Order: sequence, then structure tokens, then C-alpha cells
Amino acid sequence: MTTLQHIPINAERLAQSFVRLCEIDSPSRQEGALCQSLKTTFTALGATRIIEDTSAEHTGSNCGNLIVFITGQGKKKDDEPIFFACHMDTVEPACGVKVLRTGDIFTSQDDTVLGSDDKSGIAALIELVQIFQETKIEHGPMELLFTTGEEIGLLGAKALDPTLITASYGYALDSTGIDRIIIGAPAANKVTIEVHGRAAHAGLHPEQGISALCLTASAIAGLRLGRLDEESTANLGLIHGGTATNIIPEHIIIKGEVRSHCLHKLASHTEHIRQTFQRTINNWPVSPSIPFQPSISSTIQLEYPAMLLNFNDPVLTRIKQAEITLGRPLEFQIAGGGSDANIFNSFGLPTAIIATGMDKVHTTDEQLDLHDLVCLTELLFAIITSPTEITS
Repeated sequence: MTTLQHIPINAERLAQSFVRLCEIDSPSRQEGALCQSLKTTFTALGATRIIEDTSAEHTGSNCGNLIVFITGQGKKKDDEPIFFACHMDTVEPACGVKVLRTGDIFTSQDDTVLGSDDKSGIAALIELVQIFQETKIEHGPMELLFTTGEEIGLLGAKALDPTLITASYGYALDSTGIDRIIIGAPAANKVTIEVHGRAAHAGLHPEQGISALCLTASAIAGLRLGRLDEESTANLGLIHGGTATNIIPEHIIIKGEVRSHCLHKLASHTEHIRQTFQRTINNWPVSPSIPFQPSISSTIQLEYPAMLLNFNDPVLTRIKQAEITLGRPLEFQIAGGGSDANIFNSFGLPTAIIATGMDKVHTTDEQLDLHDLVCLTELLFAIITSPTEITS
């Protein structure tokens, strides 16, 4: 059985690879430079085939999703392939990243994100392939998928042609913590409400206006937001409208989301938001002297479907075998966030989410510990080299 001391990870090379990746600008829809760098890297590492798909036509990115095929070695070369997925884009502020290394801790030197979300996963995959190229250790075939636009709506994953992936299951490397496996995630609805009032001069004729902002505030006061129950959350995150301080605002746009692991609750909580706004409009007192009735319009869009894996699924039995091989416990959880894995699962490609060690993501305080990055690489090594059946 493979043991930890037999995993020849070059930690310093891994660190340098991570830094190099972070310092390549790749905000959402501008992943092209990173995509080209990955093509060059994996070509040098002996990739069997590299495909850049045509998803840019749908996502607006300056490149497509990238799929890298790595042939297996030794007796395991004919094993069923599995895929590992990461997203190439990062949240803003993401340009001009300079990495500060303090011992084994990586942060951004300036007022940018670090980019460990999701370049920690990419760095681990590069190191994994380098190990196999150098050592000729037996391993099964791998398909490495790098998507665009994950941070702005899972765009690359949604535009992916799943028939390009020959593996029947895989792992998305994209979560905080370490040795943490996400097996379930909620569905999410994107909610947009537009409130229509009537403009008037706020100093000369305020009684002739109907404030869309006041309507919005009254409706929001009647909403249940935050954690709604053990399976559901709701949030309104963006409010925009008005033209000047001396004009009663006639148009306000509110954008938010509802998430739930239960589709019935997802629909119910979403409808609660719409009905609360509609009820507020219906009950708003309107002067007989103003021949105008306020109104709302709403758009509800499924952002991503729910996912929930069964412990009998091969994607989980394989990682349980890797847990045995490593000799350290993995934590299996149901989480509240969505990712590309939700989309892959909806394609019929069972996908578990593996934490990469990223911490304080989506902030300029983002950081990563090299020790965690090494642990991630060990786990990936164990997954691809371990027996595919559970042993005692």
C-alpha cells in the first residue's frame, strides 16, 4: 500500500508554482493569459491531448474552458479515468497581484486578492503531474478541467459540452479548509425585483411623486432574510436606483438570491420575496389626485441546481479508499455554497468538492499555508494511485 513517505512532493517547487500562478492576472472573463500558460506547462509535462473549447462564444471570456488529458502509467494505465476540475478566474481586485511569502504563509503584498481561489487547486495538479512524469509511478488516467467565469455565475461550466469529458466522475478542487470533502450543496435562485414608482421634484412637488425607494424599504422590512431554516438562506445584496437627491426615485432595482437543499423550500422562499413586494405595492396608499399606481416586475432564474452524493457512488468510494491509504481522516460535509460541481453533477457527472487550504477567500486578507497545499497534493496522489475498491 502507498504511504505518505512514498509521495515525492517537491514542496518548494509547489510553492513557486503557486506564486507564479497567482501573479498571472485572471479576473473573470480575462482568463486568457492563464489558459495559455497552462497549455504551455502541460504540453511540457507530456499531456496526451489539450482541448480549448468554444465556450467563450457564450461566456464572453477571452478564452474557453481547457481540458488536459494525462495518460495513465504502468498497470493502472487502463483504469477508468477520473477528472479533476479547477476554475481559472479570480474575484476582483485581481490585477497586478504580488505574492508575499512569510515562512510557509502566502498573502498578497498589496490591496488585491491572493488568488488561492482557485489557483491552489491548479498548483497541486501541476505538481501531481510533475511527480508522475519524474518518477513513473503507476497511476490511472486523468482529465484536468479548467473553467472560466466560475466566480460570476459558473459560466464556463454551464457552457461546457460534457461529452468532451470521458471520465464518468471526478472532483472539483474548490473550497476552504483542508481534508474536507463536500458531498452536498444547495440549489440557488437569482432574484431580481424592479419597483416602479413616480418621479417628482422633491422640493417643489413631493406630493406628486411615489417613491420607489420607500416602497422597496417597506417591502424589505417585511421579508425574512438570512438563515431561514436548516436547509435554506436568502439575501438581498444589490440595490440600485434614483437619479438625484432632489428627485423622488421612480425606479429601484433589487438583486438577491435564495438557496436551499430542498427544491420545494427554494420555490416557497423565493415566492415569499415576490409576494411581499407585490403585497406592499397593492397596499400602498395612492392619492386620488395622482392617476398612477406603483408596480413591480420580477425575474427568477435558477442559478444552479442542488447536488447530493451517495456514499455508495464510485466518486466517494474512491476517495474513501484514498483516506485509508493516507491514514488520516477526511471530513465529509454538506455545505451552503454553490460551485462548478453543482453543474457537473447536473450533467450526470458525479463530482465531489475537495478543499484546497484556501482561507479568507474573496477578501484582500486571503491566505494559504504551504503545509495545506502539500496535504492537498498528497490527497490527489492517493486518489489517482489507490485501488478503486475499498479494502479493510
